[in-house]
Amino acid sequence: TKCESGCVCADGLYENLDGRCVPAEECPCEYGGLAYRRGEQIQTECEICTCRKGKWKCVQKTRCSSSCNLYGEGHITTFDGQRFVFDGNCEYILATDGCSVNRPISSFKIVTENVICGKSGVTCSRSISIYLGNLTIILRDETFAISGENPGVQYKVKKNALHLMFDIIIPGRYNMTLIWNKHMNFFIKISRETQETICGLCGNYNGNMKDDFETRSKYVASNELEFVNSWKENPLCGDVYFVVDPCSKNPYRKAWAEKTCSIINSHVFSACHNKVNRMPYYEACVRDSCGCDIGGDCQCMCDAIAVYAMACLEKGICIDWRTPEFC
Repeated sequence: TKCESGCVCADGLYENLDGRCVPAEECPCEYGGLAYRRGEQIQTECEICTCRKGKWKCVQKTRCSSSCNLYGEGHITTFDGQRFVFDGNCEYILATDGCSVNRPISSFKIVTENVICGKSGVTCSRSISIYLGNLTIILRDETFAISGENPGVQYKVKKNALHLMFDIIIPGRYNMTLIWNKHMNFFIKISRETQETICGLCGNYNGNMKDDFETRSKYVASNELEFVNSWKENPLCGDVYFVVDPCSKNPYRKAWAEKTCSIINSHVFSACHNKVNRMPYYEACVRDSCGCDIGGDCQCMCDAIAVYAMACLEKGICIDWRTPEFC
């Protein structure tokens, strides 16, 4: 309808991100704010995507895995990506199978025991129990103990400076990698070979985030506290009725918490900012740093930052953030 001055690409050519006109075959693809050339690939847990003519062409992997993260003072990200915070001084089932009415027999169960670690009442995950039939692995006090045996389960224990890692195979059913930082962070990565349903605080792992608050009684809870209370391992524990906000309880710690956790928002992590949303990790860091008020405050803060660094690493971004003066 009106003339505009400027340049356009000739017929059959398209402008790329450098402002040059190129044929469709050479168009770049975008992901997370970064440009990828023709033929370049990115991988997610379940897909391999290749750049073709400016569009991603994705192929499902034969084996698909997903992770559930429990970190800090009760932050959980479920297998399907739902996030929530819970405080409770009890044992809770993180993940187990045998949830369907048709198959009520469980081949594994992972339980977290929470211990109060701040005057404001916040809890930290301190002890993890892994039950595999007659084989039991207990993670506690920066070490682990194994008792019993189960010839139907294969497992390997690996250690590095920061983590204990357990590779567990239940043939024909699950491949699991469990990673514990010997403090408050615990990650469950599961690749399953069956359509078996999973349940617990880590959600039902059905690809739908919206129904993750499924209680032990098989209905979707109206709030996360009702959901959390349903997964108590010991029915004698009291129910949790509210979630503590440590920064309101300890306002004198808030400025320090915001200042130290701001490394997540800083240039140190800039390469990761467009790959992994940093705000939930920053908010979790501030909350935990306010809450750890009877020792271990720097440990709480460093653990929270390490979770963001790990999420970046899963997207292929390695951040060298620790220094002799910081964590």
